[in-house]
Amino acid sequence: MGPIEPSSPVNVQPVRSTKQRVVLVGILLVTLLIAYLDRVNVSVLVADNVFLTDMGIKGNPVQMGMLMTIFLVAYGFSNVILSPLGDILGPRKAMSLSILLWAGSLLMGGIAATFTTMLVARFILGIGEGMHWPMQSKFVKNWFPPQERGKANAVWLVGLMVGPAIAMPFFTWIIQTMGWRESFFVLTALGLIPLILLWYWTTDHPRESKYVNKAELDHIEAGQKIEAEAEAKMGKSSLWENMKVFIFNYRFWLLTCYYFCLASIFWGMMAWLPSYLKVARGFSWAAMGVWSALPYILGTSSVLFFGYLSDRFGRRAPFCALSMLGAAAGIYSGANAADNTTAAILLSCGIASIGIGLPATWALVQQIVPGRAIGAGAGMMNGISNGGSAFAPVLIGFFISITGSYVGGLMFLVGLGLLGAFCMTILALQKY
Repeated sequence: MGPIEPSSPVNVQPVRSTKQRVVLVGILLVTLLIAYLDRVNVSVLVADNVFLTDMGIKGNPVQMGMLMTIFLVAYGFSNVILSPLGDILGPRKAMSLSILLWAGSLLMGGIAATFTTMLVARFILGIGEGMHWPMQSKFVKNWFPPQERGKANAVWLVGLMVGPAIAMPFFTWIIQTMGWRESFFVLTALGLIPLILLWYWTTDHPRESKYVNKAELDHIEAGQKIEAEAEAKMGKSSLWENMKVFIFNYRFWLLTCYYFCLASIFWGMMAWLPSYLKVARGFSWAAMGVWSALPYILGTSSVLFFGYLSDRFGRRAPFCALSMLGAAAGIYSGANAADNTTAAILLSCGIASIGIGLPATWALVQQIVPGRAIGAGAGMMNGISNGGSAFAPVLIGFFISITGSYVGGLMFLVGLGLLGAFCMTILALQKY
């Protein structure tokens, strides 16, 4: 019997990484998309005579603006005061709780018989959704290495644009064929989708997920290693000590001022664009629904493309400055255009320009705010910005009432765009 030949080496194939973080960001996209359906149905309702008559606010633009303003006041309050619960409960539980509040508020809106009841329902919706938004950022911070966060933020932020793009024609159709109350009941049912997805297919951290293998976990944690080491050097600290790092950082406040300007333009146009197109520009009900969706269709491409580009470029602030300059130019040109179609296209381009800076904004806050306080930091920036922007819809209504024209309100938004561009230019010059 001859000598035993040594066995040939076996080619061991490397284990392929799972992609659970991609699934997670897809769930965040669905959650935000449905959240924006919930928020914007009143934008179509203020162009519906039946709703305005039932609520007793027909011909009163200030009260019409209040429907968005009361939501944003509650939303801003909740972001600042309640979002730290996400750092205590974890983003999964905090976000699930917020969705339950949405559902209750939407059901209340559907059965509302008075304008006061409708305002209460909008306030509760703002409380619920104010807890939700910062948790999206906390999930990205926990699940993605820094070099992937621009793309990750871009994916879930697409919901901010896709939601209204779907909502405008969708609610136009529902309200026209079924009635305004049914729009609330449909939204109540849709809220169950993200609740189920979040509860059964997400965890606060990738290490807790049964769907994440070692290869994916190593990839995530290798990218987060520098951040983790920096935070470890800080030692154990209280939430307030972590928050002081960004509260006393003027760059955080420049970013917050910029985001306030962005939010004011977004919500101001969201609240008044359908009514502007129908009343000031004379579009039909059906055409109003289509044209109202165009800014958000264009904005979807803008968010995705510039989210990818900001990762490649490595700097974020220049994209934020460009977004505000584009918004100011588009709104100014659209407001002064003689032709109705040209005006609708230019306004759409102005609103879509907001998407240029959105992914970069959240990558910046994730860069400036320490990880252990990201829920509080994101909540404070988002809450102050959106709470302040709450006055944009009602101020536009005020300018409409005293001037008899939409142009004055739109010029107010142009000024905010220039202010936001100035704030981000400072950070851009500092190589952020």
